[in-house]
Order: sequence, then C-alpha cells, then structure tokens
Amino acid sequence: MSAVSLALVLAAAVLHATWNLFAKRAGDGGTAFVWLCAVTMAALYAPFGLVVYLVARPDIGLTQLGFMAGSGVLHLCYFTLLQHGYRVGDLSLVYPLARGTGPMLSTAAAVLILSERPTTLALTGAAFVCAGVIVLGTTSRPSDDRSRAPAVIFGLLTGGLIAVYTLWDKHAVGTLAVPPILLDVTANAVRGALLTPSALRRKDVVRGVWRHNRREVIGVSLIAPLAYILVLTALAVSPVSYVAPAREVSILVGTIFGVRLLREGHLGPRIAGALAIVGGLAALALG
Repeated sequence: MSAVSLALVLAAAVLHATWNLFAKRAGDGGTAFVWLCAVTMAALYAPFGLVVYLVARPDIGLTQLGFMAGSGVLHLCYFTLLQHGYRVGDLSLVYPLARGTGPMLSTAAAVLILSERPTTLALTGAAFVCAGVIVLGTTSRPSDDRSRAPAVIFGLLTGGLIAVYTLWDKHAVGTLAVPPILLDVTANAVRGALLTPSALRRKDVVRGVWRHNRREVIGVSLIAPLAYILVLTALAVSPVSYVAPAREVSILVGTIFGVRLLREGHLGPRIAGALAIVGGLAALALG
C-alpha cells in the first residue's frame, strides 16, 4: 500500500469512529434516523458530485448505474443493521465485531474471487489487525447482559455486509472507474429514496428523531460520506486485501471513545487489542 493510500485510510478511520459515536448516541432512531441521514448526506454532497461529473466527464453507462444503485441497496442494509445493533448493544461490542468480521471476509474474498496476491507480511498484518479487533470485541461488556446475543448477531451481520459492499464498491471505483464521490452521492440518494415511503407514513416519528437527534444526524451526514469517499479513493488504487484491514485502526479511536466518553471499561484487554492493531497496520504498510 502506498503512503498516500495509507494516509487516506488513517484519516478515514478517525472519521469513521467519530460518526459511529454519533450513531450510537442516536441508537433508538431506527430507520427514521437512517432516512434523515441519507437525505441529508445526498443534499450536502450532491453539489460536489455534480462538479466532479461535469469536470471529469466519467463514462457512466448501464453497468455503472447498476453498481451505483446496488451500492445504495447494500449500504441501506448496512446502516439499518448497524442502527439496530446500537439500539440493543454497546458501541464497544457491536463496533469491533462489525469492523473485525468485515475485513476478514473481504480479504479472504479478494484473494479467492479477485485473485489478489498480498505478500506474507501483509497477510500477517491483516491477521494481527483482525485478532486485535476480536480481542476488543470479546472483552467488552454490553450495558445489559440480555442484549449480548442480539448485539453479537447484528454485529456479525453488519460485518458480513461490510465485506460485501467493500468488494462491490471496489469493482465500481476500480474496474468501472466510477468517481468515488459520485458513487457515494448516488448510493445515499438511492437509500433515501427507498426509505421515503416509510418516512412519509411515519412523519411524527421522523419529526421526533430530528427534534431529539438533530446534532447526531448532521454529524453523521457530514462525516460518514467524507470517511467513505477517502476509503473509495484508496480502493481505486490499492488492493482490497490491504485497504480493508488497514481501516480497522478506527478501533483505536473507538476504544478511546468507549473508555473516555462512554465509560465502558476493560482498559487492559483493549490496550492489548489496540497494540495488535497497530502492529498489524505497520505490517500492512511495509507489505
């Protein structure tokens, strides 16, 4: 992985952990929160997407449009599952499981499906990153013991979707040459459109979520697209098997948020897991 790609992924990791903190704080918002974020994201970033389209004039045919729409469907499922997970479990449980399952699956799929051949050092680094995430996840304590099972299930399902959309979007920006910001804006618009009928039927719920979680909606809407655009940019020039595990440095930031802001404890095991992630990231960079 190049130094530029690594810098993009590191910046995205910090932003990613930040918007997940906002999402956790609005954990009971459900699909209304997901819809508000989707339409706000699309509105905020559409002008930038239009500029990129007019300047770069990318070749957008039916195949590209299909992948852009498909990305919106995948991300709708991802955001919905993640929000359900945060409603029933702690950030320190759901986030590590989701972020750990995703890169393990996407790295394996990149090798098996995309025929990528990462070096032994890079694979060792990926293993350390994933091991650190697992340590953090399994030593975390949910706020309610009864919520552990559904929180674990939502975390694992979210991780599976992360693997799927990572490979899908990698093909869109890498092989099909769809500009990252254009892919993200379109996916947000598709997600918002699909949820609009539900939002219209539940106007009172939507108003309530906006009234109580306006700051979280705006925070997620500003930060989440920027974080993913940085990742897509890195994916356009770097293999999935390097980018996907390197993203997991966000767990370091998430650990700090959990310990300092959400007071979720388990400092010792989390330090061990964080050190494993740092070591794995270094191996990925050298590989």
